[in-house]
Amino acid sequence: MAGGALCASGISQAAPATLPSAESLPDELAKALRKDSPLVVMVSLDGCPFCKVARENYLGPLHEQQGLPVVQVDMRSRRSIRNFQGDMVTQDELIRSWRIKIAPTVLFFGSGGVEMAERLVGGYIPDFYGAYLDERLAQSRATLRK
Repeated sequence: MAGGALCASGISQAAPATLPSAESLPDELAKALRKDSPLVVMVSLDGCPFCKVARENYLGPLHEQQGLPVVQVDMRSRRSIRNFQGDMVTQDELIRSWRIKIAPTVLFFGSGGVEMAERLVGGYIPDFYGAYLDERLAQSRATLRK
């Protein structure tokens, strides 16, 4: 898998400081599913150094170079977003509803906004982060194909 080679090898190129933001998770999910891909959502926190590493070294390059459908939502953000149930909430409310307390947390969503793989929580394992990300992506894609 091409994404796996990029992540596991630790090779990356400079990526944007932020990932795309979403106004509507159902719309972003529909776009991802049209590509036979899960929607990857990174929960970030302003000033978080581990979030920056995950974004710039792993998720950003996968998004930019391979078109991985990924969006970022921010802890403590008051910006509005449409959740998978169709309700407008703040990004912070959305994250709290997912019971996320650690940034970064990466989630992998499939049809109906159902999580397709175990969450990737934290960023304190840089030597293994790419391999763990590859594993979650492979699991998500395999589940989508069923």
